[in-house]
Amino acid sequence: MMRERRQIVELWERGDAEALVTLVRVEGSSYRRTGARLLVAANGDYAGSISGGCLEAEVVRKAKWLVREGATIQRYSTLFDDTAEIPYGLGCGGTVNLLLEPAGTPEFERLMEAMRSSLRGETLFVETGLPIVGTALYRIVQSVKTAFPSRVSSDCHSDSGNTFCETLEPPQRLFVFGAGDDARPVVRMASLLGWSVIVVDARPQWARAERFPEAERVLVLPVADDLHIDSRDAVAVMTHSYEQDRAWLAAVLPHSPRYLGLLGARHRSALLVSEAAVLLGWTLERVCAGIFAPVGLDLGGDGAEAIALSIVAEIQACREGKLGASRRMAPETVMALIAKEGASRYVQTQCAL
Repeated sequence: MMRERRQIVELWERGDAEALVTLVRVEGSSYRRTGARLLVAANGDYAGSISGGCLEAEVVRKAKWLVREGATIQRYSTLFDDTAEIPYGLGCGGTVNLLLEPAGTPEFERLMEAMRSSLRGETLFVETGLPIVGTALYRIVQSVKTAFPSRVSSDCHSDSGNTFCETLEPPQRLFVFGAGDDARPVVRMASLLGWSVIVVDARPQWARAERFPEAERVLVLPVADDLHIDSRDAVAVMTHSYEQDRAWLAAVLPHSPRYLGLLGARHRSALLVSEAAVLLGWTLERVCAGIFAPVGLDLGGDGAEAIALSIVAEIQACREGKLGASRRMAPETVMALIAKEGASRYVQTQCAL
């Protein structure tokens, strides 16, 4: 939902918002999770979505009329009914409650400001009192001060069902170490998810903003110590330079990012892992536990785009706790590869590619 949040904030900043729609309750199955939103502008433009496309047109058409007297809860069945004139759900199989509220109210503005702040890196907890049984809409926004807060479910209603709570987290940050051509589809795909992407390379001829228009920042740096990487971040090391990759690994591993992937052949990766362990004074087991190598889910395919898809998919699975059969190097694998292929270090600064 991060990309949609960006689009909603952009539409709000335009100044002609008319109504905001939020999915606050689901019974049965639904295409979207609670917390999905749709912002409607006065001219009929909208950003975001609250279904798979079956409810949007109806809600956008009626939004202005439905909020004419203030915030309201509307209930839509998404069960397939081939006898109905308008089968909204087209077989989605559930019932959804939508909160519709007019734009311009203090409650609306506070939420939009919170969404904008979350995009800038702040974590915020939002409690919304729903307009049910004659009660008025209210909204409380609090900053989450802990450094790495646990995710709060957006479906945390009170026993009476009158409260909707959610945590607005910052976008996923992805550090891409390496500004080669194969990094470009990684940046593009990550930006489609609304992530904040930072590209870093020591080579100024490659690390140029015009090569990565979707990136939030493109930096020319020899080391990664001042990037403030934390446990929520994801890192992909893919410079094709043995020296740079080793330096990035040694610099990033102590920060314990939630994801650290290393691109390269298994023997090359084994050498890098073993040398990073020596540089850090860590055991091989500790280094292996912190690295995904070979990088990316084993989706098959060939070429930069297929590799980029596998990397972004693995990061997404990692952040959502859905990792299945990720490929990781065990200490025994590292030692076996070095024994088989030799322990001499790669001496080329840049590979043949």
